[in-house]
Order: sequence, then structure tokens, then C-alpha cells
Amino acid sequence: MENLKQVEIALGNLKKLGINTAIDDFGTGYSSLSRLKKLPISKLKIDKSFIDDIPHDQDDMQIASTIITLAKGLGLEVVAEGVETKEQVDFLKERGCHLMQGYYFSEAIAEADFNAYLRSKFS
Repeated sequence: MENLKQVEIALGNLKKLGINTAIDDFGTGYSSLSRLKKLPISKLKIDKSFIDDIPHDQDDMQIASTIITLAKGLGLEVVAEGVETKEQVDFLKERGCHLMQGYYFSEAIAEADFNAYLRSKFS
């Protein structure tokens, strides 16, 4: 991300090939708003640190809500990282975030076990 112009060109080329990209851990590190408006991305991933204390921390709830609103306004999908409780799922769904990942859904599993996991959940 140090050479934003090169990154913008590379992501643009990926997009032309039909490959979607995401900004991971949005709200931390290099994920500034100026980069968000310049880069041809399709998803924002809300950093787990903003999800952890929902519904007990009003600041985290406001930050997550704002990121969801911002992303939707820019036509981007939103993924919430680190979702661990039903309360977090409900909060995020109510605000329009329908893509989530975390231990609420499943702990990390080995590739070899993935098909069996899917069969057990959707059979």
C-alpha cells in the first residue's frame, strides 16, 4: 500500500478479470478513507476489534454502523469479522450487514473436513 498508484492499477486489472477484492481489517492500519475512494474494491471487512464488544460498547456499535452505512453508500459489500454471539449477528443484520465470519458460525476447520461440515449443516 506504499505505492498507491501501483496498487490501484493492479486492483483495476484484477477487477477487469472478474476478480473481486476486499479491504481487510477496515478501520485500522492502512485502510484510510482516501484509499477507500481510490481503490477499485468490492468489499470492506470490518475489523474484529470493532465487533468484539457489541452490544456492550456504544462506540464500537457506532463505528460498525457507520462502516456499514459508508460501504453501502459506496456500493460495497460488508463483511464483519470475528462474530461470536447471537447479539452481534442480530445487531449486524439489523444494520444491513449480511456477510459475517467468526466462531458463531464455526471454528476454523481443516480443508479435509470442510465438505463433511457442509453436509452436516445443509443436509
